[in-house]
Amino acid sequence: MKMPKKPPEVGDIWTRIKDDPELIPKLLGQRFPLSARGKYLHWDKLVYYSPPDGLTHEQWWFALKRQRQSLFRQITLNGKDGKPFNYLEVDPIPEILHEIDQGAGGLIRMPKEIMNPDTKDQYYVGSLIQEAITSSQLEGAATTREIAKEMIKSGRVPRDRSEQMILNNFKTMRRIGKLKDERLSKELVLHLQQLITDETLNDTSAAGRFRKADERIVVGDMYNEVFHDPSPAQQLEERMAAMCDFANGKTPSGFVHPVIRSIVLHFWLAYDHPFVDGNGRTARALFYWSMLRHNYWLFEFISISQIIRKAPVKYGRAFLYTETDDNDLTYFILYHLDVIRRAIIELHKYIKRKTEKLQAIECELQGVAILNHRQRALISHALRHPRQRYAIKSHQTSHNVVYQTSRLDLFDLQKRGLLQSQKIGRTWQFTPVHDIEEKLSKLS
Repeated sequence: MKMPKKPPEVGDIWTRIKDDPELIPKLLGQRFPLSARGKYLHWDKLVYYSPPDGLTHEQWWFALKRQRQSLFRQITLNGKDGKPFNYLEVDPIPEILHEIDQGAGGLIRMPKEIMNPDTKDQYYVGSLIQEAITSSQLEGAATTREIAKEMIKSGRVPRDRSEQMILNNFKTMRRIGKLKDERLSKELVLHLQQLITDETLNDTSAAGRFRKADERIVVGDMYNEVFHDPSPAQQLEERMAAMCDFANGKTPSGFVHPVIRSIVLHFWLAYDHPFVDGNGRTARALFYWSMLRHNYWLFEFISISQIIRKAPVKYGRAFLYTETDDNDLTYFILYHLDVIRRAIIELHKYIKRKTEKLQAIECELQGVAILNHRQRALISHALRHPRQRYAIKSHQTSHNVVYQTSRLDLFDLQKRGLLQSQKIGRTWQFTPVHDIEEKLSKLS
């Protein structure tokens, strides 16, 4: 990733053009689109577009910046230079916010697979695993999805730092669901960072505390180019208090849409980089906390990191565009809203794929000669009700067979690895194995 070109200062441009009596009315009296071809352009990109007739790129930039600045909405985050961060609700921000309001919160109609209590946990855990893996991979974790998924589901101990990072993220995401009703505080933020970095730091004392003055942290690349030098350590207490006030709705005095508030919170912690490690993961965790706190319940099932990881340079560039252009958060907000929209689409695609897969397996079951029709009926039911318990007596009653036949059916399914059994008192209880779909695919 390259450092974007820093825009020319509006004041410097004004010095060069203020004495042109024909140009000034044209720049100040004419309204230019705030975005070009549907894009909110940073100077780094604007220089590749053709300016309006008769203008140079600098003059065009001057006119755009004047218009943007007149419409800016300030938040209570200041940069290291003391200048406030701002944003605009330019198109398509209102449209996407409306889509999110309609499709991720309130009383919207749930997909039936998520509404079903027997299958809801599968989608919930699957989403947490996906976010845990991809959020960790963004920070350097190196392992495959299959290995990480196996580790989490089996409960085995992580073998290396990468696996520990993923397990920590998984535990943190589960914890957020229980913390969503709490107000944000310094203690809560430190708690999340401690969960995220547990047993992954060289200096274990760095977990659950801010970085110290002698622990200089910069964001850069392998060639030692510094992209971001975070706020000084001595300012972190004060800045964290301001961030918590913002997260809890105390500031600013005007309305800030909850989704924008959540996105700014993500940016804020990443900008301050208050920890020795775990800043990116903690920032994304705070975004989830804020969305769930504002009743966007669908975000229990959505992974934004899987979208970010597909093009991580865009993620970094959204931060840099904001910081290099007078703290204009519009760049990061537009980027993040696009990530959210794509993540919601991915969730619906995932549900569709899972539904189609179940239907395909059920069709294949009809041709599995080694299972009788009673066993096929039970397994078909188990696919859609993975927490269901089956007993010999209930199976006997459902299919009008003798006790011994029912017993043979269920223990045969256990022998084939499709069910697991447990004796409670004098009664055998059978439940589907967690990977029944994979087992059936091999069986068929």
